[in-house]
Amino acid sequence: MTEPTATAEQAQQQIAEEFAFFSDWTERYQYLIDLGKQLPAFDEACKIEDYRVHGCQSMVWLVPSGDASKMHFAAISDSAIVSGLIALVLRVYSDRPAAEIVATEPQFIHSIGLAKHLSPTRSNGLAAMLAKLKGYAAATLA
Repeated sequence: MTEPTATAEQAQQQIAEEFAFFSDWTERYQYLIDLGKQLPAFDEACKIEDYRVHGCQSMVWLVPSGDASKMHFAAISDSAIVSGLIALVLRVYSDRPAAEIVATEPQFIHSIGLAKHLSPTRSNGLAAMLAKLKGYAAATLA
């Protein structure tokens, strides 16, 4: 895994630059799958209903830890492409202050063309994952 970048905005910029290397969506999907394979090990004991992201066609679990000054997220999916999406989301949002997480819009989804190339069910799942993650961050600020 790469070292966390200084800000969520820089992470999004870096993602856009990486995806710009690929000329077509077959290569981009393969890269997403490869990113998903690099996710850190996930504690099987955390695969419980409380951490499940609803709205995803595949099974996704998202576990928050830390506090408002620095939140960490662990996540996993049973789908290769969704695991890649998780890897991107974690790069942008994990290990950041809760206020930055809440304030950061996921522009990388549009900048790399994901918005146009994900199926409606995957788009809904990605939106659900982002909503849950931001909800966790908002709760720590409350």
